Amino acid sequence: MAVELCLLLLLLCRSTISEVQPLHKPPPGTLDFGFVPAKTYDTNAYHEPGSIGILFRMVHAFLYLVQPNSFPQDLIKKLAQQKFGNAQGDYQKPENVVLTLQAIYYEIGFIVSAALGLLFVLFLPLVGLCFCMCRCCDNCGGEMHQRQKKNADCRRGCFATFLFVASLIISIGVLCAYAANQHLTSQVRGAKNLMHSNFKDLRIFLNDTPGQIDYLVSQYNTTKNKAVSDLNNVGPLLGSRVQERFAKEVRPALDAALTMAGAIRETKEALENVSVSVEVLQEGTERLHANLTDVKTHLSNTLSDSACSTAQAASTCNIIRNSLNQLSINANFSGLPGVSTQLAKVNDVLKTDLSSLVQKGYAAFNDTPDLVLNQTKNILSDIKNFLDFIGSNITSFTKMLPVQKVLADLTIYLTQSEAYVQDYFPVVEQYDFYRWLGCLILCCMVILILVFYYLGLLCGTCGYDKHASPTTRGCISNTGGNFLMAGVGFSFLFSWVLMIVVVITFVTGGNVEKLVCEPFEDRTLFKVLDTPYLLNRQWRNYLSGIVLKNPEINLTFEKVYSDCKENKGIYSTLHLENLFNINEFLNISMYTEDVSLKIEHINVNLSNIVLLDEIGKQNLLNFSSSGIDGINFAAYLTEINKSVTKVDLLSFANDLEARADQLPKGALENALKGHANSIRMIHNQQVVPLEQAMKYVKARSTLYQSIRLLQRTSSELTVKVKHVISAVDAAQLLINNNASLVIIQETKKYMDMIIGYFEQYVEWVKESITMEVAACKPIANVIDTAVDIFLCSYVIDSVNTFWFGLGGCSIFLIPAIICAVKLSKYYRRMDTEDVYDDVETIPMKNMENGNNGYHKEHLYGIHNPVMTSSVEQW
Repeated sequence: MAVELCLLLLLLCRSTISEVQPLHKPPPGTLDFGFVPAKTYDTNAYHEPGSIGILFRMVHAFLYLVQPNSFPQDLIKKLAQQKFGNAQGDYQKPENVVLTLQAIYYEIGFIVSAALGLLFVLFLPLVGLCFCMCRCCDNCGGEMHQRQKKNADCRRGCFATFLFVASLIISIGVLCAYAANQHLTSQVRGAKNLMHSNFKDLRIFLNDTPGQIDYLVSQYNTTKNKAVSDLNNVGPLLGSRVQERFAKEVRPALDAALTMAGAIRETKEALENVSVSVEVLQEGTERLHANLTDVKTHLSNTLSDSACSTAQAASTCNIIRNSLNQLSINANFSGLPGVSTQLAKVNDVLKTDLSSLVQKGYAAFNDTPDLVLNQTKNILSDIKNFLDFIGSNITSFTKMLPVQKVLADLTIYLTQSEAYVQDYFPVVEQYDFYRWLGCLILCCMVILILVFYYLGLLCGTCGYDKHASPTTRGCISNTGGNFLMAGVGFSFLFSWVLMIVVVITFVTGGNVEKLVCEPFEDRTLFKVLDTPYLLNRQWRNYLSGIVLKNPEINLTFEKVYSDCKENKGIYSTLHLENLFNINEFLNISMYTEDVSLKIEHINVNLSNIVLLDEIGKQNLLNFSSSGIDGINFAAYLTEINKSVTKVDLLSFANDLEARADQLPKGALENALKGHANSIRMIHNQQVVPLEQAMKYVKARSTLYQSIRLLQRTSSELTVKVKHVISAVDAAQLLINNNASLVIIQETKKYMDMIIGYFEQYVEWVKESITMEVAACKPIANVIDTAVDIFLCSYVIDSVNTFWFGLGGCSIFLIPAIICAVKLSKYYRRMDTEDVYDDVETIPMKNMENGNNGYHKEHLYGIHNPVMTSSVEQW
């Protein structure tokens, strides 16, 4: 039935899955299919025996002493494969004799122990019979006479102690046996809940499987929705990929062209700045030159005054007169060449908006995703319809499969099995009650013996009077001795029965523990079952022959059990790929080929993309021939770097004022100081603005910065323009010539991404079927429950503990019998007694009393009053 279920699991996926292709590197976006719905199982296939586990471990240790050999899997294999008794003389074959000897050697511990038990069974009743007959003949302690010894008290104490110790050990043994008996009964009764739990798990196993299958099928929608989403975003996905392939060449070329457009605008601004600045500077220097000339003329006229011819002023006036040549301008901007021609050409270049042309190229290139989307609408619509067609095929195929019928049959079979177990479980409980009652009777036999021994010890110890002679002992002491002898009698009656039970349960339980439970725990038992041609001489592998109808497939009990313990799916556990190859049923190749063909038909035309037209290129060439590279930048920079005047006017004015102070007070001094103030005013009102206009203000409108900008721009301008045009032409050529190849390559990647979603779905379905769908943990739980828990933990451990306790009782009955017989002499009332301590020291007494040295009551008139009274009553 499990095979049929797995067949359905695979058939449900037949319409959606294919021969799995290796996932591409890097893999496509990961899809989240969620978790396959699964319920937890109730059965906990583990048993903790509790406090009685100590006894179980003791029994296991004892069995190890009896049988320390490891599990003989090779011997069992040979014995199972060897034919015995099929023909006359098979047992005399050498190989059979060797196997028999090996089996005996392995079982030597059990054989010796069982032989000792059988000797116990045979000889103890015979010994008891002989002992009884011997005592009837007044031998073996049967004569009611006790010889007096000096160490009688010591002997009595030792016998009592030994008997008490033996009784105590027997008591412990019977308690162990009783506890094992009760444990087995309670566990058998509790096994009903464990049985229900296992059936419940099996029912969950069957009921959850359809939902798991439906979940696997439903997750096709996740794959389809992701594929449809990517198809709807074909522009951003495929178009962006195509765009990125060209972007490495296109964007730098367009960026360079856009940079050049900005340089044209900056060049115009710089030329305008230079033109205006030169006019301003020319005007300012001319006005300054005129003012300085006036000052120099007035100052010269002042120095021509008669006051300068005096001896005190002559030298000072001469010094001032000689320095008048310094009052003139230093920078002459009137001789600089103009830039009006270059400015006019640049203005003509700017009539064409190069930036706008470049932005059009950017826009055309950035519209690639939309271009791809618009040109693939029809194909994408067909692919979406095809995906819907696949989904409808899955749904229709799923409805055609008789899943419910198979599950109903399995459920009926499970229900019948559960009903069968429930019907016969009361019978099991009834037979267990009989077993419990029989074991209880055995325990009661031992308890009866113990009662006699304990009563005998109690009465004998409490009623013993050391001053009383053996013939005058009290009734309580005599009763104690009688109890001891009664215990001895029942020991002889029951001990052989107990030992028979012990031997049978010991041989059975011990061998089951050693040959089943222990190898099952370490899984050695499965290795034996997996031996080729063991269970069926025509089949190499029995399990695969039963399940897969092919005994050559390597399907082992051990692997199936291990996989089920790990809760793997039944498909991988039973190697059902040999019946239903998942690579054949997981077949999407028929669909992926169609999807691939439809995607390959995508043909995107990028010929409409123009990065920069001829007008823009001509505009760049016109700019390169605008003549800005012919400007005499050195002349400009030379004049700019010159100071405005040959001398610092402030310093000159201060010096002039200082020399005026050296002159005598008068009109000459005042006139010179007036000229000094005029020079200061010229400096503040004309020189300072001119200096600021040249280089002291860090603004782009200054003449210095404009000249520097023009100098940088004009440097190799023709080469730069050619490089820009060449980069644009190369990018345009790449688009025109390589677009088809790039589109094919990127379309292939896009197709692989779409198909990769289905491959992910395939891998997920495979993994889910292998690991999660129809997880067979309940099967392993059933095996563990039947073998490990019920058979080994419940039954065998209890049985072994029972014979261990009962066997101990039986063995210690022997010393208990000996001690009880010896001790009863000291408690029972004797018919005769000794009247001397040592018969050898009084020979005349021997002759007087006869050769036996006993008192003869009828000769000496010493009667036992108790016995006389008893005889009279009798």
